[in-house]
Amino acid sequence: MTTGQRIDLNSDLGESLGSWEIGNDAAMLDIVTSANVACGFHAGDSLTLQRTCAQAAERGVVVGAQVGYQDLAGFGRRFIDMESDELTADVIYQIGALEAMCKVAGTRVEYVKPHGALYNAVVHHEAQAAAVVEAVRRVDPSLPVLGLPGSVLLAVAQAAGLPTVSEAFADRAYTPQGRLVPRSEEGAVLHDPDSVAARAVRMVVTGRVDASDGSAVPVAARSLCVHGDSPGAVSMATAVRTGLEAAGVTIRPFVAADS
Repeated sequence: MTTGQRIDLNSDLGESLGSWEIGNDAAMLDIVTSANVACGFHAGDSLTLQRTCAQAAERGVVVGAQVGYQDLAGFGRRFIDMESDELTADVIYQIGALEAMCKVAGTRVEYVKPHGALYNAVVHHEAQAAAVVEAVRRVDPSLPVLGLPGSVLLAVAQAAGLPTVSEAFADRAYTPQGRLVPRSEEGAVLHDPDSVAARAVRMVVTGRVDASDGSAVPVAARSLCVHGDSPGAVSMATAVRTGLEAAGVTIRPFVAADS
């Protein structure tokens, strides 16, 4: 059975730091098609980033720079009120660091995705969205920016002439407005593999998802995120991919799909 639909599967990887190990990157890289690799600011040490980029290259997984606030202690999940030029410089720095790791591994940074609090901020924060877009534009205006549909980030990126990619989250709860339920609220992160897989299939096949109040909201996504740091992440990602393929959805990286 084929539906004609295709989707990219992405996951946040490379987030271990020294003796603090997060997730199973090697296993996730056997499942996803795009890897949002940390750049050392919110998570990830140099050896972890090097190994993750090398493992992604070996498997043909597309690498994206997951840029965030300089907040190792808070895992990049705390908003930081920054001057625009400082945020732009931080994002340039992070993309450049990961690009060096990719070059050594025989691959390259193919897109940019904000992480955590920065991701949520640029949904509505115009100054920070513009700062992130300016950083990407200066590094390489051909790099796609990955973000939430309807976000200020994607609007500003489009206005600047950057390619944009909208994404949805298989394992996160949504508000009736189509935003992500804050992690501080109960039920924000979903953990049952079967229900998450069914949810992912509905998102891709019908373009809709059930919000926290039971209403159905539209989700126009070209990439689907399955988190790599959640408990049981590998089982969840496997269930999502299996469910999508059973529904006739083609799993392909969005970069290859557009080339």
